[in-house]
Amino acid sequence: MFFFFVGGVNQEVRQVLQSGVGRCLNCGSQASLVSYDNVLKLFFIPVWRWPGKDSAIYCDNCGFLMPKGLFREGRVPPSLTPEQNRDFLAGELRCWSCSRLLEREFNFCPFCGSAQ
Repeated sequence: MFFFFVGGVNQEVRQVLQSGVGRCLNCGSQASLVSYDNVLKLFFIPVWRWPGKDSAIYCDNCGFLMPKGLFREGRVPPSLTPEQNRDFLAGELRCWSCSRLLEREFNFCPFCGSAQ
């Protein structure tokens, strides 16, 4: 007898606790402090949810979820040039792949072609 099983555990954001607390380690965009749920999925259908142990930092641009402890340990995102920092504070959107500036209405990066 042969059984085929597809499943996995991933994290999904439950609630934003504080927005704009820092920058993403992955792309350098704005990140928010969130509470999250761990979700068990079987055949891509959520079966069981349980709360995550601690709050986490979630990137609003690339969707990267990182433990809050990374900031406490002194690991900070790569430094940006003054021009990039000004654009970041103005709320500009950056590509998660190539880190170039994008307009909000773009669904794909015109420079590298990655989906946003």
